[in-house]
Amino acid sequence: MDKVERNLRLLAAQIRKTVLYGLGTSKAGHIGGAMSMSDALAVLYGKEMKVDPNNPKWEERDRLVVSKGHCGPAVYAALAVKGFFPMEWMLTINQPETKLPSHCDKNKVPGIDMTTGSLGQGMSTALGIAWGLRYQQNDAYTYLFLGDGECDEGQVWEGALFASTKKLNHVIALIDKNEKQLDGYTKDICNVGDLAKKFEQFDWYAQDVDGHDVMAIAEAIENAKKQNEKPSVIVLHTVKGKDCTFAEDVFYNHHMTFTQEQLDEANQHLDQLIAKLS
Repeated sequence: MDKVERNLRLLAAQIRKTVLYGLGTSKAGHIGGAMSMSDALAVLYGKEMKVDPNNPKWEERDRLVVSKGHCGPAVYAALAVKGFFPMEWMLTINQPETKLPSHCDKNKVPGIDMTTGSLGQGMSTALGIAWGLRYQQNDAYTYLFLGDGECDEGQVWEGALFASTKKLNHVIALIDKNEKQLDGYTKDICNVGDLAKKFEQFDWYAQDVDGHDVMAIAEAIENAKKQNEKPSVIVLHTVKGKDCTFAEDVFYNHHMTFTQEQLDEANQHLDQLIAKLS
């Protein structure tokens, strides 16, 4: 394992640990998807995205829209670890008067580029951002996180048509394909099938990768940046609840309550992983 991979894996573990730190206040929250997307967030904030914690509104920054807004705690965790705001804010997630509501809010949180929550709408807003950046002759990339269950939404596919028609080659979408949504397996609720092939049919450059392999994710993003005529999508094959001892093997792990004992066990596991990578 080289230094880059070690640092990215360490950042992913720190993000997961910080998610638990924040949600530990209420002993409840959107655990599953927050954990499954942590590796990709580590790659974005640790290697690929052009951002400045000291200047969150920097005009030349890359943008990130997390359309699966219920996974806001993972984004907050990444921002806290990278120094966008004090770590203590994490203890107030979804509490009265918090600056960190359950879903991402650009008006309250430094480093959040678009408010999200209603599934599918982040696709449209991300493409609007990307189109606007093009007209401003700004070469920044717009990254978009989608859930596989979210791809049930027709708005996602309307956006896919728009992006390819306008040749928005500075759009890179990442789909957290953890095979589950709120109330079951995606294949049983509304089977989206082979997402990479579907996006290819909409004239996107599509890649399938292991969503927990940080170097494979980084390579896929670099491949996407080489596209001159097409938007890109990276389908991340992930495990919902990854590396959270009380969530990874549980069927209903979209939103969970947990005990202090379960929290302590999960933190111990992540502490061991962080120590190994440090």
